[in-house]
Amino acid sequence: MSRIMVVCVPLAEKWQEKIRAAAERHGFIYMYFQDPSQAAEAARDAEILFTASVKLSRAADRLRWLCTPAAGIDAFTAPDAFASKEAVLTNSSGAYGVTIAEHTVMVTLEMLRRQAAYTAITARREWQRNLPIRSIKNSRVLMLGTGDIGRETARRFRAFGPESITGYNRSGSNPEGLFDRVITGDDLDGALPDSDIVLLSLPGTAQSRHILDGRRLELLPEGALLVNVGRGSAIDEQALIGHLRSGRLTAALDVFEEEPLPKDHPLWDCPNLLVTPHVAGNMTLPYTVERIVTMFLDDLELYCAGQPLTHTADRSRGY
Repeated sequence: MSRIMVVCVPLAEKWQEKIRAAAERHGFIYMYFQDPSQAAEAARDAEILFTASVKLSRAADRLRWLCTPAAGIDAFTAPDAFASKEAVLTNSSGAYGVTIAEHTVMVTLEMLRRQAAYTAITARREWQRNLPIRSIKNSRVLMLGTGDIGRETARRFRAFGPESITGYNRSGSNPEGLFDRVITGDDLDGALPDSDIVLLSLPGTAQSRHILDGRRLELLPEGALLVNVGRGSAIDEQALIGHLRSGRLTAALDVFEEEPLPKDHPLWDCPNLLVTPHVAGNMTLPYTVERIVTMFLDDLELYCAGQPLTHTADRSRGY
């Protein structure tokens, strides 16, 4: 019998049972592992893998379909990422919008309202109330990325009354009409000087790498806030450090060019920066896990019916 193997972080029993029941209904053997290293031998005969481990995709000679519980597919875009050339790749883009949007709102407010400074003040048991703060209200917001994460974030930011929300994508489309305008390509240079808050939720592609390089960071106005919840490669970190140390820019970064962020990295002690360890979109929110499992099971029904899968990712485009 063919195998469906789930190899990921601890998955609640109720979700395992849903996958097991669907697998057995369609004649599959269900196998679950938390540790990819323990699954390598069994993966060689797997027909379907639910995992973020590229080591397993490289070992699975008979693989027909891999679903990654992550939204990003960076690890699976290398030419040697799959032992089986017939394997289809799906991802879980669309499951993380809610949790990442809430994280984005949280860190934006923390930075604008000086929460780190007030935490330090109260830790010293001092009573100071006069730090200047800013607001999302009447701010000009630029969102690089208008996918699920960008849309969910735009909905929440709209409630705070910004002056405008501008979207940036490759197509120029305005999904659900959530943005006041949408720009593409070189129009980004013209939008940056008029942006008080810049939110990045871009996938890791060649086109997005260092999209905010040293030159474009210089275009941002004094005091602009950057929030990156997409991929660390989108911002030139070394160029950003200078702007943070000078106080010209502030930032909240959840993703980095190298992860885990090395203990001696200069970002750790950079002023005007909030660091979170890639937690905006992990699988710790129950709603996110429910969406991921539901999307996988929906595609499993399509797979078993011989129909195209809904959440297929394009390895050549990187998302």
